[in-house]
Amino acid sequence: MKTTGGSDEAKRRAGDSAAALVEGGTTVGLGTGSTAAHAIRRLGERVADGVDVVGVPTSFQSRELARNVGIPLRALDEVDRIDIAIDGADQVAGFDLVKGGGAAHAHEKVIDSFAERFVVVVDPSKRVDVLSHPVPVEVLPAAHTVVARSVADAGGEATLRRAERKDGPVVTDNGNLVLDCDFGSIPDPDALATTLDAVPGVVEHGLFVGLADELHVGTETGVTVHER
Repeated sequence: MKTTGGSDEAKRRAGDSAAALVEGGTTVGLGTGSTAAHAIRRLGERVADGVDVVGVPTSFQSRELARNVGIPLRALDEVDRIDIAIDGADQVAGFDLVKGGGAAHAHEKVIDSFAERFVVVVDPSKRVDVLSHPVPVEVLPAAHTVVARSVADAGGEATLRRAERKDGPVVTDNGNLVLDCDFGSIPDPDALATTLDAVPGVVEHGLFVGLADELHVGTETGVTVHER
């Protein structure tokens, strides 16, 4: 369930701002989505200018874009650290996030949590006082109906995400399915994350609680940076 809203210029400014943080000799987690893509493109320009970085992609999409712009890549199991991860979000309240619009949140959460510094890039349309965006939940294919019932028991409504240009559901890079789970307002994302973590068949959910270190919010005229 990809989110809409926010101008491309605002997204570009946020991505460029985060990419400027990257220093030579740095290993960078490369996020997924339209705003993170701007950061990847800007990093590609910096690599072309001679800055020595290595990227660790969070998805097929980010890997292909990084290759196209000339960023040297490594797999997660080929690096012993990630200095900084740059990633977008579908919705942000404070420093808590809902992610997974690109169905890459399982890899994103591993890389973003492993990074020494996790920088979130968004436009103003993604910021809210209380999270309310449906939470993407990656599930084992055989377990999607069972997980959907557990989501209902927790007060949510689960919808199997359907592919846009083919018949059938979205399949993640891991070969799993995605349930978009609408809980309405989420005043306590930490408690909901704990509930979802305990459901058998759940591979990963899109609540990123307590992981973000910085928030770069792009606008038409500049960038506002918020630090935890």
